[in-house]
Amino acid sequence: MSAPLMSYAVETTGNALTWQQAMSLTMERNPSLAAFGYQLTAQEGRLLQAGLRSNPELAVTVDDAFGSGNYKSMDSAESTLSISWLLDGKQRRERVNSAKAQSAVIEVERDIGRLDAAADTARLYITALSLQVRQQEAKQAVGFAKQAVEVIQKRVNAGNSPAAEAARARVELSRLSLEEEDIEHQLLVNYRLLAAQWGSSQPEFSRVQGNLDELPVIAGFTELQERLRQNPRLEYFGTKARVEESQLALAQAQARPQWRVSAGVKSLAATNDQALVAGISVPLGVFDRQQGRVAEARALMELNRAQRDAETFRLDAALFDVHQELLHSLHVVNTYRKDILPALEQSLAETRRAYDVGRYSYLEWQSVQRDYLAARTLLIDASVTAHLNAIEIERLTGVAIRN
Repeated sequence: MSAPLMSYAVETTGNALTWQQAMSLTMERNPSLAAFGYQLTAQEGRLLQAGLRSNPELAVTVDDAFGSGNYKSMDSAESTLSISWLLDGKQRRERVNSAKAQSAVIEVERDIGRLDAAADTARLYITALSLQVRQQEAKQAVGFAKQAVEVIQKRVNAGNSPAAEAARARVELSRLSLEEEDIEHQLLVNYRLLAAQWGSSQPEFSRVQGNLDELPVIAGFTELQERLRQNPRLEYFGTKARVEESQLALAQAQARPQWRVSAGVKSLAATNDQALVAGISVPLGVFDRQQGRVAEARALMELNRAQRDAETFRLDAALFDVHQELLHSLHVVNTYRKDILPALEQSLAETRRAYDVGRYSYLEWQSVQRDYLAARTLLIDASVTAHLNAIEIERLTGVAIRN
């Protein structure tokens, strides 16, 4: 009943989903990522609005009309038709700069969203792969239990073992069968969650393809720290700083008086003459009505710098933690592969031979079986943990580290 160490590769038949297909579908169809396209379209509208010029104003004034005496009628009236423009070129440029900076922020947020979506898909994919391997393990465990029932029943029939041992073996078979069924349900749920990553309510695949034995090749922590600088979350703060700078420049531009110029024609009814008129309007800068916004913009710039520093330290600590966890997981995998499982395989074979000649009881044989199956499960757990840690490192650094 001993079996060689298996390779945790999933045999793919029929409609199998590959890693590359899952990632491509997520990047193309993920509902959360699609929302960024609408945000960017809306921001294009804001950018267009920010660059629009102020409309000129047409004004008509009439003086010295419909009064008394010589001004009873329009005979002595003076009428002026004029057009005026607001000189807001500086403010318009700053509004455009601010809108462009906001567009850059949305683009960085989209990059962060892509990293998160890819990581979520990767985690679900690895989970599906591990459940498929667990399903294979569960089938093998059920096979062990069925063989045990047959062997023990023969011994009971021959009078070499008590009937209670056969009953225990059948209970163990039922327990393992329930575990196999539970894994099947988990796998169906996981497939559906994976398909939801690209907006599908029904999985169009029956398996995922992969091999848990292909463990990630990890770089040193110092190299990963350098890669950490590529994280869009840190780039976000740099882009946000440009937004705050543009908001400060806009507030300062709005603090300056906006000139208005006008030109037109005056008509004098009394003499039937016309004359050109021109004017300029300059608001008096007695009160600075933008000082609050300027102070706010400067404070937000300092806040952004503080938040970037805090995020840098947080990401660095998180990266160190995950890197250590990955190293530990790889060590656990190697220990189980090289030391623990080979020893348990040998023990299982020897215990079976001892049981056949009556030296061990069924409980002793069953105990070694459980230890062996538990060790295989722990090996799967350690392999999955290694892959999940690698996925998190990729999410933190923004760089793929797995081969």
